[in-house]
Amino acid sequence: MGNTDIKVPAVGESISSGIISLWHRQEGDYVRAGDALFTLDTDKVSTEVAAPAAGVVRIGVPADREVKIGEVVGSIEEAPEPAAAVAPPSVAAPSPAAPAPPPAPAPAAPVQLEPQDRRFTRKKLSPLRKKISTQLVAAQRNAAILTTFNECDMSAVMRLRSEVQEAFQAKFGVKLGFMSFFIKAVVDALQSEPQLNSRLDGDELVQNHFYDIGVAVGTERGLIVPVVRDADRKTFSELEKDLLYYSSRAREGAITIEDLQGGVFTISNGGVYGSLMSTPILNPPQSGILGMHKIQDRPVAVDGRVVIRPMMYLALSYDHRVVDGKEAVTFLVRVKDAIENPLRLFVKSQP
Repeated sequence: MGNTDIKVPAVGESISSGIISLWHRQEGDYVRAGDALFTLDTDKVSTEVAAPAAGVVRIGVPADREVKIGEVVGSIEEAPEPAAAVAPPSVAAPSPAAPAPPPAPAPAAPVQLEPQDRRFTRKKLSPLRKKISTQLVAAQRNAAILTTFNECDMSAVMRLRSEVQEAFQAKFGVKLGFMSFFIKAVVDALQSEPQLNSRLDGDELVQNHFYDIGVAVGTERGLIVPVVRDADRKTFSELEKDLLYYSSRAREGAITIEDLQGGVFTISNGGVYGSLMSTPILNPPQSGILGMHKIQDRPVAVDGRVVIRPMMYLALSYDHRVVDGKEAVTFLVRVKDAIENPLRLFVKSQP
């Protein structure tokens, strides 16, 4: 019987190494071809690596160790699949022996302070967390980031969702959420203020003529930004299906590098975690990012009267080297108007 090497697979053109964050099987376990063997964390994605053959697992490299693409990290030893264990015949239990007297109580241990090494733990940053930290610092160092704020009344979009939700879900098999409205509002604003849909490349300004919108997703391993392609051409149901697909892929650790590349603008929703206000950081090389926040009932003035409305603060961070303040403010007002008049977006997107 022969052995099959377990190799670290290539997961992207620019990735040369990663860390085995977790072995899903232990030494000596039997696996079938295609079973999950280990999770490989890189600076861009986390990938589950499947067994290349059936047999007994032999682990050559332990978890939390950095490995190179193509490196052999173990092997699978050919072996027949073990049969189900057969329970041994029952044997009558021996008669219980007479008890021994209870032991004398032990003296109370003296009080001791916690050892210093139990007061904290130390471990290496994952490649993804290291990449995130590097990019965030680089974004603030290499761009002139400025943030402008506004707020929007969510009453109309909440009312529209409530009115069409049942029919929408029955027809398309997905729920109508808030994010699809914001994606459409951002596309509308990018078309109105195209400077936000451009980026610097050396001493050249590159103007994008497509609308691939990144949507930030928080995972256990860190923040990732999968990209919804051609958002200008998609209906609300298609956007919701894309968002559901990426959400499930992120939970499973199955996001690929291709899912993360090529976005022209990013939307980040801190409101799902309860954030009321924030200043989002640019996702280079993009020139703009919209921060959504918690919907909160607040008193506002409407037609000379104070009323309670569900309000959301919006924050637009932008690269001031590319975008002027007037363009940024106009862009955010356009997003606000689209969300407060969502029927226009909804009707416009229908085939």
